[in-house]
Amino acid sequence: MELPMSPQGIWQAVLGELQLSLQRSTYDSWLRDTHAIAYEDGQFIVAVPHAFAQDWLETRLKGPIKQRLQRLCERSVDVRFVVRPNPVAAPDPDVHTTPLLQPQKEEGRFHHRAMHAASLKPAMTFETFIEGDGNRLAYAAAQSVAQDPGTHYNPLFLYGGVGLGKTHLLHAIGHRARSLGFAVRYVTAETFTNDLIEAIRTRSNLAFRQTYREVDVLLIDDIQFIEGKGSTQIEVYNTFNSLYAANKQIVLASDRPPRLLAQLEDRLRSRFMGGLVVDLLPPDLEHRMAILRAKSYEMGLVVSDDALSYIAQRYQSNVRELQGALNRLAAYARLERRPADLALAREALSPEEEILNQDPEAIIQAVADEFRITRSELVGQRRLKRFARPRQVAMYLMREVAQLSFPQIGEYLGGRDHTTVMHGYKKVSQLLADDPELRMRVERVRMRLNREAMVSREPVFASVAQY
Repeated sequence: MELPMSPQGIWQAVLGELQLSLQRSTYDSWLRDTHAIAYEDGQFIVAVPHAFAQDWLETRLKGPIKQRLQRLCERSVDVRFVVRPNPVAAPDPDVHTTPLLQPQKEEGRFHHRAMHAASLKPAMTFETFIEGDGNRLAYAAAQSVAQDPGTHYNPLFLYGGVGLGKTHLLHAIGHRARSLGFAVRYVTAETFTNDLIEAIRTRSNLAFRQTYREVDVLLIDDIQFIEGKGSTQIEVYNTFNSLYAANKQIVLASDRPPRLLAQLEDRLRSRFMGGLVVDLLPPDLEHRMAILRAKSYEMGLVVSDDALSYIAQRYQSNVRELQGALNRLAAYARLERRPADLALAREALSPEEEILNQDPEAIIQAVADEFRITRSELVGQRRLKRFARPRQVAMYLMREVAQLSFPQIGEYLGGRDHTTVMHGYKKVSQLLADDPELRMRVERVRMRLNREAMVSREPVFASVAQY
């Protein structure tokens, strides 16, 4: 029996759904550079760029991926991940591979390789960046530093919410500067930290410093990750000073401006604010429409104007949401062999069922039942993991579903301090991206709350036989 579309087409549909449900860092690290290469004997064979992605997907996401594949294919299928690096794309800069901290000679220039291979995303260039009112200043500043590194706006600090183009601009700067002959290194702050840890463990600190200081342009993404990490902040400070003194360009990206990075050392904060600090704002309606038209053209998808308008009005916060929604619409159009019009857009992007039951006590009891503990154990003071995790789930759901403040949640859960509740809420928010089992349990609690609410609202009709 043939598939409804090509294996790669189905895989793109799965990626579109996962892009909407996972955190950006998770999707970018483990799924972005994957592609389906075959469908054989009821099994999808998916190529991944490295063994770490293969292991992570097998252990963390295989179940949810299989469910989506089976729903799209309308049959039972399996999935297997094989390591097959893309021959035309450089390795992902966020990938942690075997340490290679030995100096090498390449084309007459002295280079050092860190524990990952430095690379830039081929698609993230200035030419593919869509300019709008909310990012115009950042776009202009990025072009300026790429053209003449170390001369203007040093450092350049870009900040804004998820999916607004910070990473795209960092890669675009890297591409342009590299094309002009400058040595470029792009890295996330998390990878910088892991490289530092590996250098300390292997006693290769000198090679680590040479890796990050013998460049013309250093691009560090998600710099907020170094908050509260003393050793990493010291190394960033020293690297910053070394590059700045040599008139080398530094570009940083964060979800917040430097003044709001509360756990950042003052000396680092002052240096980050010493150049140009620029924010990227959510795109307005006109900008969102332009983005959708450009993306649909790249995909070879004909989408009606009213469908584009529907997507643009529904997804307003960032570009990643727009891309994910468009991917989902494209998948539906291909699977059902229907035009990508407004009717299909409404079907493909129908909102999830609203949680009706917002009673905090009902949430507490539902979570306790799901994790097979008593209500008193959930709200009690014991810190065993079998009680602590359900307690944090209750914190998360009471915030998301009942919209309670952190102090209010603390009162319901045994008089806990609001900072404890904040930590629990944040912890579960992070775990949901990487833990399919926890995600499933939270979803079961949501479904139970909905069922209970609908039952309680059904009108009661007495039987005629009773009278």
